Amino acid sequence: MTLSPLNQRRLANFRANRRGTWSLWIFSVLFFFTLFAEFVANDRPLFAKVDGNWFVPVLADYAESDIIADGLPTEADWKDPDFLREFAEKGGWAVWPLIPFSHATIVRGLSRPAPTPPDARNWLGTDDQARDVLARVIYGFRISVLFGFTLTILASVIGVIAGAVQGYYGGLTDLLFQRFIEIWSGMPQLLLLIILASVIEPSFWTLLIFLLLFSWMGLVGVVRAEFLRGRNLDYVRAARALGVRDGRLMFQHILPNAMVATLTFLPFILSGSVTVLASLDFLGFGLPPGSPSLGELLSQGKNNLQAPWLAFTGFVVLGGVLVLLIFIGEAVRDAFDPRKLPGGGR
Repeated sequence: MTLSPLNQRRLANFRANRRGTWSLWIFSVLFFFTLFAEFVANDRPLFAKVDGNWFVPVLADYAESDIIADGLPTEADWKDPDFLREFAEKGGWAVWPLIPFSHATIVRGLSRPAPTPPDARNWLGTDDQARDVLARVIYGFRISVLFGFTLTILASVIGVIAGAVQGYYGGLTDLLFQRFIEIWSGMPQLLLLIILASVIEPSFWTLLIFLLLFSWMGLVGVVRAEFLRGRNLDYVRAARALGVRDGRLMFQHILPNAMVATLTFLPFILSGSVTVLASLDFLGFGLPPGSPSLGELLSQGKNNLQAPWLAFTGFVVLGGVLVLLIFIGEAVRDAFDPRKLPGGGR
């Protein structure tokens, strides 16, 4: 597939921003790594074999009787020393993940009361509930980024459509829509979320829907301005005179020009979405208790000042994610800047 000269220039400008290019590579590797968190940090083996039978505990649940003939019919607990000893006596062997703890695993046999500092067994220590911090960081990173991606995509789609309708039709439609946005943006989001949390237990999807009700307004102003300008261009007027439908004019002729300004905002909206989830988890109005979360890790650091590794880990991970996204956003902005020459000059 051959890129157009315009896209080649944009790609060259993006690569010229070495900070943004390296940030994109680092973020992509980390995100790909955490997508397969179950294969990296888990309290179940990746593979197991006993009596010539193969098992994949990381993907399926097995009863003890499925693995050991004289085992119990209950679900196999790979953290149980008695079960592991009997499994080894039968000549069984297993391949464990790099980190033999999941985000909810209670680490046994600690040398001191939790939280414990980093050591050779728990590389980032344990939290106040004796759970491995590194495992929770891996799972929390994945949830935060997936939440941010989902919220950003959905909010962008709604915001682009709303801004397109406002800018294209203008007049009374634009006026009424603007008044609605002014009223809706003044709603107390945190207060509404507290009321929601008192009625139902927040989950990934309920939080996503709630935040989506307010997040879509971020791109409306940019898209509206582009459509207000684009609807008066000569080629749009000519297409309208030839009988081209409004929907085709909006999304096939004007929207591609408006997307240039919109795309530069997406990395910053993504970083804001990640921060919102971490803030809600920090305040206790986010994901259900026990869910791996960067905000919950920061909250534990605040509540356990005698364990500075908790706050330090949460700050470094969350701050690092936001820095990478900001650097990527700057590179995207340079790529779509018409004043930039190939290679980063002006």
